[in-house]
Amino acid sequence: MTTSDPAAHAPSPNDSGPLPDYADVSGLMPRRGYLLAFIVFIVALVLVFTAWRVARDREQRAAQAEFVGRTVQVTELVQQHLVNYELVARGGVSLFASVQRPTAAQWKAYVEGMNLQRRFPATLGLGFTGYVPQRLLTQLQNEWRDAGYGLLTVRPFGQREIYGPILFLEPKTAANVEAIGYDMFAEHTRHAAMEAALESGQARLSGKIELIQDKHDGTKSTGLILVLPVYVGGGRPQSPSLRRAEMQGWVYVPFRMEQFVETSLGETHRDMRFRIFDERGGRDTLLFAPPGPAPEQPAAFVHKVTFEVYGRTWRIEYESPPIEQAVPRMENLRNMFALGIFSSLLLYGIALVLAHTESRARQIALRMTEDFRRSEARFRSAMQYSAIGKALLDSEGRIVDANPALSSIVGLALPQLLDQRFDSLLEDEDGEPAANSGVEGDGAGVHRATRRLRRQHGVARQVQLTYSPVPGKVGQDITGLVQVEDVTERLRAEARVHALNRTLEARVALRTRELSQANQELEAFAYSVSHDLRAPLRAIDGFSRILGEKYADRFDEAGSGYLARVRKAAARMGDLIDALLKMSRLTRSELKHESVDLSRFANELIEELRMGDSQRAVEVLIEPGMEVIGDAPLLRNLLGNLLGNAWKFTRDRSPAVIEFGTVEASGGREFFVRDNGTGFPQAYVDKLFRPFQRLHNVEDFAGHGIGLASVKRIVERHGGSIRAEGREGEGATFYFTLPGGGHGG
Repeated sequence: MTTSDPAAHAPSPNDSGPLPDYADVSGLMPRRGYLLAFIVFIVALVLVFTAWRVARDREQRAAQAEFVGRTVQVTELVQQHLVNYELVARGGVSLFASVQRPTAAQWKAYVEGMNLQRRFPATLGLGFTGYVPQRLLTQLQNEWRDAGYGLLTVRPFGQREIYGPILFLEPKTAANVEAIGYDMFAEHTRHAAMEAALESGQARLSGKIELIQDKHDGTKSTGLILVLPVYVGGGRPQSPSLRRAEMQGWVYVPFRMEQFVETSLGETHRDMRFRIFDERGGRDTLLFAPPGPAPEQPAAFVHKVTFEVYGRTWRIEYESPPIEQAVPRMENLRNMFALGIFSSLLLYGIALVLAHTESRARQIALRMTEDFRRSEARFRSAMQYSAIGKALLDSEGRIVDANPALSSIVGLALPQLLDQRFDSLLEDEDGEPAANSGVEGDGAGVHRATRRLRRQHGVARQVQLTYSPVPGKVGQDITGLVQVEDVTERLRAEARVHALNRTLEARVALRTRELSQANQELEAFAYSVSHDLRAPLRAIDGFSRILGEKYADRFDEAGSGYLARVRKAAARMGDLIDALLKMSRLTRSELKHESVDLSRFANELIEELRMGDSQRAVEVLIEPGMEVIGDAPLLRNLLGNLLGNAWKFTRDRSPAVIEFGTVEASGGREFFVRDNGTGFPQAYVDKLFRPFQRLHNVEDFAGHGIGLASVKRIVERHGGSIRAEGREGEGATFYFTLPGGGHGG
């Protein structure tokens, strides 16, 4: 750290030189690594996003193709079920081809053979509607009656050119029986389908209608009918005019759209959501909508199918589930995308760390060079300007370098100190050479010693030496540093302080002995005074009692009252003397420390109070397990005073409540005795614990005013403290601390 030439170590104003600005150094650091890391991050993000986009589009296209394929299947199922209804109706037409006019029994037999309700639950039956010109209506009604079918009433009433009453409708449910005679040709929507079937000779489907059966059952549904024309002979005339001339009626299948869709879909297509519209005359009529509320999220795909069905145009609008359900692997793709983003960030972080490490290495190299120079300058400044003497020693204990403070302490110029053994500056101790306490021993640790310094032409001084190992530069013989601090004045001051302390301790012991003697004399005086007062009190009480007994007839009412007051005052004075003696015993008695269960004491004292005043109903709450270390008789006296006061001052309360327990406080746990009795003004709380001080009249609450003073002395003798809180008319709480206070284990 230094050389043997002291002049070489003298600091100069230009020693440290101009320091470089590290902000400028940072600005000059290469940023190519950071730019490359950022480019890597951007490229990685682009690749991850592109791969995720391609995979997402592929999955969506596959899911959409699957969805469209399912819509084709559903559309085919709907069309196939309508074809099945047509086949059922054509069976009825074939019956008319084999029999010119089937009877009701034949129609019933055919329908029962078809087992419509099991095979086609959406249908309400299979019926036949006659084509009846107005001139043949009466003839039809007569034939109907003659055949034993009853009265045929055509509804709605009124005269029309052509009637189309329902003649057959099986199976015979109550709703179907009620529909017999209804003129379907009179209703507009049914009329359009029946007219189209008559003119084309093909099956035709009606628009949305209200089924007759729904009116009977009181239900609401979308109804449709499929009608086929029936001509004479069962054939289909080529000429439109012949078709109307040979027209017998229509076979029709009524069905409910909701049940039709439900039975058309297989189990694999029940989750499909779609709506069916009937396109007619430039307006759409909704035939079917999926039950339940619409999904909260939009559909992933929408597909529309339009087709011709028995003379009408139907459009089915399909909606797929939301994207999460429609494309099940979308969540995996999102996770892969997030993983790709994380990998890109990780790659960017690695590249950034490498770039930062390179820049940091350059910065550290520059700073280490400058730090070394500054460290050398700080050491030289610490040596030069320190108020404590310092010297660098070689392996033989010779002074290699020293500061001006050491030169001032030893009284020698700096050139005189160099190359001199340091222990030669110290006086021998107990006949041993001073070199024995130098740094030649264990140089690995720090050694401290107080020695006498030999000054040139001056009084010897006491110095405190601190030896510590200090390494030198490579090839330099420097092994330690010794610091020399002049402590002569401090040692002299310490000696004076020790002398004053010994004098003060003697004075304190004298004052303590005098105070103890004064306390003992005061207690003896109070005890003797209390005993000496008893004799005149007994005389006053005895003679006043004799006066009251022998001369009572000679006193008037006022005299008897005065005599009673004298005796009462004498008794009061006797009680005060007893209380004073009791307080003196509390001070003189020796404390016996033992484990005391305060909860048990409190329960015993409350039982004694209840036995002495059995007419009162007092609610007492005592926390269990409260144990302390102290004198058992004194602590029982303490609780007796506090609980007795609480019992006394709650006599006018209903209900009266007394509580004894512990609470957490800043200094630890506190015991408390709380009541809801008369209370006291908080402004007079300091008078509570003074002897013979009372806050209530003797006539209202009996007592000597000595109980709380005794409580305070007992608590303070145990090393605790006591305080009180109260409000007039609302009760009082006494808090006190005792050693070892808390719950027993």
